[in-house]
Amino acid sequence: MTSHRINPFHVAQQQFDQAAEMLHLPDDIRAILRVPQRELTVNFPVQMDDGSTRVFTGYRVQHNLSRGPVKGGIRYHPSVDIDEVRALAMWMTWKCALVNIPYGGAKGGVIVDPKQLSPGELERLTRRFATEISILLGPEKDIPAPDVGTNAQIMAWIMDTISMHRGYTVPAVITGKPVNVGGSLGRVEATGRGVMLMVREMARKLGWSLDGLRVVVQGFGNVGSTAAYLLHQLGCKVIGVADASGGYYCAQGLDIPAMRAHTEQHSFRLLDGYRAAGVERISGSELLELECDVLIPAALENQITGANAERIRARLIVEGANGPTTPEADAILGERGVIVVPDILANAGGVIVSYFEWVQGLQEFFWDEQDINEKLERIIVGAFQQVYAMAGQRQIPLRLAAYLLAVQRIADANLTRGVYP
Repeated sequence: MTSHRINPFHVAQQQFDQAAEMLHLPDDIRAILRVPQRELTVNFPVQMDDGSTRVFTGYRVQHNLSRGPVKGGIRYHPSVDIDEVRALAMWMTWKCALVNIPYGGAKGGVIVDPKQLSPGELERLTRRFATEISILLGPEKDIPAPDVGTNAQIMAWIMDTISMHRGYTVPAVITGKPVNVGGSLGRVEATGRGVMLMVREMARKLGWSLDGLRVVVQGFGNVGSTAAYLLHQLGCKVIGVADASGGYYCAQGLDIPAMRAHTEQHSFRLLDGYRAAGVERISGSELLELECDVLIPAALENQITGANAERIRARLIVEGANGPTTPEADAILGERGVIVVPDILANAGGVIVSYFEWVQGLQEFFWDEQDINEKLERIIVGAFQQVYAMAGQRQIPLRLAAYLLAVQRIADANLTRGVYP
């Protein structure tokens, strides 16, 4: 995976500035939207299994609350820092506005490698972090969700912790929970399903057949593995995937169901140790540069940069991760005719179904999985059609078109509400 030397918050601001300039936003609105509204940094102790105490640092950032309570995942990763969380919160604001759900953007993170913690240590860290940021959380204020390094069980611990503080169960305080404690059917697959739908819609626009379409997926966690599996089911040929254990390549197509089954048996859900006839091991950087029709970066930010954009041989990039492509890389890819479906559209399936889960939790009324998937498809495909039409009308890349739609909606909300007092 590529290094994180590029500051993601500077990337997020640069993307916003480009849209703000084209929209001719007033300077005061630009100043408001260019920075987060709230930032909380916490340093908290956790007792380890050996009796020692370690102090961890975590963050919760709220970018904009003009359209409703804020929404955004919690990330556990050693590289987490405040600028990464700021960027992710800003991207969440645009994502929610683009698919037109009533949220602002937020994000949280803890500097930790969860694979280095025992289950007990992970639970204690989670409950203490939830307590530290509980002053911001609530169904009507700030609703977290899973992100890199976190999962449904961690969301359940956060929900239980907040509920214990309140004295009653508060299922709508968090999304991405297990179904047996108020989670939504279809939530685990939602982000990957949205990515699959974006590949399908772009293939239709380009006149490509899905049958035999060569796909490469960087990242084989929840998002990447789901997208790979669903595209495999549609007849696409997934020729390369990668996770933290490295890359796996087969020109004839990988057995995605078998690879997913392998990760289910691994303690950290990795492909490490996977072997199959015809499968070649390659590096993560080599995987990004494979010749293919569709590349899905579904790992971390800053993977396609000015340093490697010239060597990307995909015809279409669909961003499953947040911020995988830098502005410099965008310019290079655009000159080369590579189409990029941006993160704030391509991976919005997760927050769409999180919205459904939140609504279900508030109402104590639940839909079945078919209803969830149909609603998800209607919203994300509708947003795609709007972005594609805007890009065509103004002869601009899809990312800029998505930003024009999203930023305008947030700016309008701020202008309508005014400045208090």
